[in-house]
Amino acid sequence: MKKRWFVSAAVAAMLSCSGGTCLAQATYPEKPVKLVIPFAAGGATDVLGRLLAVSMQEKLGQSVVVENKPGAGTVLAASQVAKAPADGYTLLLASNSTLVLNPVIREKLSYHPINSFTPIGMVADMQLLLVAGPSGPASLAAMVSQAKADPNALNYGSFGTGSTVHFAAELLKSAAGIQMTHVPYNGSGPSLTALMGGQVSVASDTIVASMPLIKAGKVRPLAVFAAQRLKTLPDVPTMGEAGYPNVEISSWFALMAPKDLPAAVRHKLEKNLADVLALPEVRAKLVDVGLQPNWGSAAAVTARMQNELPRMQTVAQRAAIKDE
Repeated sequence: MKKRWFVSAAVAAMLSCSGGTCLAQATYPEKPVKLVIPFAAGGATDVLGRLLAVSMQEKLGQSVVVENKPGAGTVLAASQVAKAPADGYTLLLASNSTLVLNPVIREKLSYHPINSFTPIGMVADMQLLLVAGPSGPASLAAMVSQAKADPNALNYGSFGTGSTVHFAAELLKSAAGIQMTHVPYNGSGPSLTALMGGQVSVASDTIVASMPLIKAGKVRPLAVFAAQRLKTLPDVPTMGEAGYPNVEISSWFALMAPKDLPAAVRHKLEKNLADVLALPEVRAKLVDVGLQPNWGSAAAVTARMQNELPRMQTVAQRAAIKDE
């Protein structure tokens, strides 16, 4: 193992303040807050970020301005926020690509997943699934049987090397004891187009990108990488039901700030996020775009990273997943 990420089980200690510093924190925010989104405009993450921004600013009493900063697998946005002043005016809508996957596939990273940020809270999950094209396997069992009969028979598409869906497929391969060739594409669109055209046998992708094609009958869901069946796809089995109980992974999102955020500001942001994600209208909008509301405390963010970092490190090593 070239590197290990050792994470402390302790949550960061609350910071004290005095005099004018405390007064400034008590009146936070006194100017617009910037929410950096590490993906391009128009996708599910952008929709999530803009919904958060609108809802949070209503309770904060200040504008929350969205800045899209895609690039380098979320590294550009994460680096920007990690280097920003710890005053609560620059926030990051981080994904598990930012906090878990990048650290285990990149030899050099311009931020540390634990030490560079102050977690504010968990926001939402986006479920992943395995889908087949018109000429692909009829079921997950059929796919596994075919792959065992001929290790070179199948390939699978994903929306990029080191993505959550890449890790998901590699988890399945390991659990099922099969071989499939990974064919990475630059986004869900090209990957699913290749699937429909028969260039790949199956594809691992998000429910957000796959659902319109499933409804149109252009691709078929084989199984979901979740602990429970999805309400939107009640007839599709989980990987556990198909015989692979440990093959569970999703894309997830958390609100982060630069490290050493003052305690008073952190508490205000934590409460604001919790209140926003408790609103029925916000939860309904998230479900409408294919996201699962999943509020959790700052400690829950840290715990999830602690749990997933070593697990994904093992997957990356076994499958030789490295940043290209």
